[in-house]
Order: sequence, then C-alpha cells, then structure tokens
Amino acid sequence: MSAAFLTGGTGYLGSYVVADLCERGAFDKIYLMSRGGERGGVDKLWRAMQLHWDAERFYAELPKLVLVEGDLGAPGLGLSERVRGELARECDSVLHVAASLNRKSDKACFNANLRGTLSVIKLVRELAEARGGLRRFGYVSTTAVSGTREHQTVTEAESIDWDLSDYDPYARTKKFAEHMIRELVGDLPIVILRPPTVMGDSRRPETTQFDMVRFYTWMVDAPAVPIHPDTRLDFVPADFVGSAIAELFTKPTLRWDCYHLSAGEGSKTAREHEQVFQAAGIRTPFFVPGLNSPALALSGQLAGAPRGMVSLAASLMKVFLPYFSNDVVFDNTRVTTELGRGPTPFTEYGLALYRWAKSARFEYPYTPTPAPRAAARATSPRAAE
Repeated sequence: MSAAFLTGGTGYLGSYVVADLCERGAFDKIYLMSRGGERGGVDKLWRAMQLHWDAERFYAELPKLVLVEGDLGAPGLGLSERVRGELARECDSVLHVAASLNRKSDKACFNANLRGTLSVIKLVRELAEARGGLRRFGYVSTTAVSGTREHQTVTEAESIDWDLSDYDPYARTKKFAEHMIRELVGDLPIVILRPPTVMGDSRRPETTQFDMVRFYTWMVDAPAVPIHPDTRLDFVPADFVGSAIAELFTKPTLRWDCYHLSAGEGSKTAREHEQVFQAAGIRTPFFVPGLNSPALALSGQLAGAPRGMVSLAASLMKVFLPYFSNDVVFDNTRVTTELGRGPTPFTEYGLALYRWAKSARFEYPYTPTPAPRAAARATSPRAAE
C-alpha cells in the first residue's frame, strides 16, 4: 500500500493536484490536512472539488481521501499523536502545497510559509526516520523566488540570488522556505516545483480564484495601462500546473530536483494579448509604460484608503503590477523535457476567462455539500428515467 500526506489539498491549486492524483490512481490513500478535520473538512473539500467533480465522483473518491485535523500555524501542525503514528506507518510521500498568498502581510507569510514549512520539514524528517527513508518530498514554491528582475529569461539554476530584493513577503518567505528544505532535508529525494502566475483553466472558463483574474480584467478594460506592449507575460493555466505537480511528484525518477512550471519562451507579449481582444471586438487600452512608477506610487497611497473599490483596485495594482510589467519569463526546458508537454498559451483561453469572470461578477456559484444518498439517487438509472 502506498499513501501520501498533502497540505493545501482543499485550496485552489491543491484541488487540481488532488483531482489529478486520483485520476492517476497514484496512491491507495491520500491524507489531506484540513483545519476542519474530518467533519468540517468534507464541506471544505467539496467546495474545492466541485470545480472538478460532480457529487457522484466526489463520494466515489472520498474513501481514499483521509481528512485529518491540522493547521500550518499550530505546533507540530496540530496533528494528533494518533495521526502522526498512522502517517509514520502508511505515508511514503509528502507534498507541501499550502501557503499564505497574502502578499501584503509579513505576519501571514512568515507564519504560514516559514513556520508552517519548518513544521512540515520536521514531519518529513520524522517520517523518514520512522520508515528508513521516503519516496519523495515535494514542495510547491513560486518563480517569484527569483527576486526583482527585468527583461530576463531565468533558469532554475539562476533563480536564487540572495543579493536581489524580493517582490513581496510571499516571494521572500518562499525563497527562504526553499533554502530550509535544501539545508534540512536535502539528503532525501526532494522536488521543488515553481509555478509562475497561475490563472484560469485552459479547458473551461470557470475558476474559483479571482484576485489575479480581477486585476487582469481591469487592465483589459482600463483606458491605459502602465506596461510596455513587448512585455512577455508568463501566465499558465491551473490544469497544466496541477497535472505537472502530480506527475513530477509521483514519477519514479526525475532528471532534476527543481522545475519551473512555466510558459517560458512561449510566453505571449502584452501586444499579443491585445490582439486577441481586438479580434473579438473588445476595445483595448493604450500602452503607456512611462506611467509604471507613478501608478505604483499612487497605488501604495490609495491601498490604505477606506475599504471599497478604490482601495481594492489600489491593493491589487500594488501587488500584481510588477508581475505584469517586468518582462521576466522562466525557462521551462526542464519540465517540457521531463513531461513531453508544455502549458496551453494564455491567449488561447484568456478571453473566455475574462468574459466568464465578468459575467459571474468574480464569484463562483458554489453549491452546498450534497448528502451521499442524494448524490447516489441523482445519478441512479431510475432517477434518470
């Protein structure tokens, strides 16, 4: 029997990983850490997985998804001794997906991305000692660990430069977390997985993650944007990232221990994005790169305004504009060589995402957790007659 322990499995990107792992039949059991534990965790898991599964599939997969009470910010991850003992007996792999994406809060990022990751590292060390080793420890990081750069293509080996400043607390803490992993469990089989900007799904327009999508739609609808038309935007769909994480995590052998899950040189320019919208008859903004510094300065001032659309727009501008304007892409030769495929270009699905997100008013139409019997009745032959 093979089992894995996952953090972040009930989050947006984690749900894609869970769905792909289940599709592959990679593990007999997948332990999912959730602050809701087993009881509240089912509701939380359904909220995440309804983007991927109907109720019948959800309940068919649920027996192999073991929800355990835990919290990144709690000592020892808040795992009970019983659970830790069970993990030591059954889990040969650990995948750490959970993180704080709060790019404005040092406290949130340090507590989740540093203290939380250290607790995961200690658990990995504990499981490896109990089992005489692990099959693999996977860590989902970010290409933002490369720090503030401009007009570059960055390889995995070139990413960590301690002399460069960081974009924000999120990028800074993920970089330090990578460092801790290499220093403290580098003797174990590890794989570090770095997605760039993840937006939408190449197969369908629906999404449950809206901050970056909201900012993108605002940029499309604005009269002018503070970026250069030749700026390359390294955007990738969640379905590619989720499947790449799952495949690299479960593959018996890997050529490298770190991968950019990026569009690389296939990244499209802002001008190419514009052409997609113009072809659909949508008015597009003027490119005014000289406004970049004033826009960032103004957004910093307005982000502290009373809660409302102005402060929200300013906050998103302050956080995300550097990711749109610095013309940095991340070489993806490793992942395309390892998997034999790359991501669908954002220009092929971004228009549908833009239209759906606006029509949905940036809210996903969640449905309540169905009762198991109701789910079975809804898909039975008799119910279909």
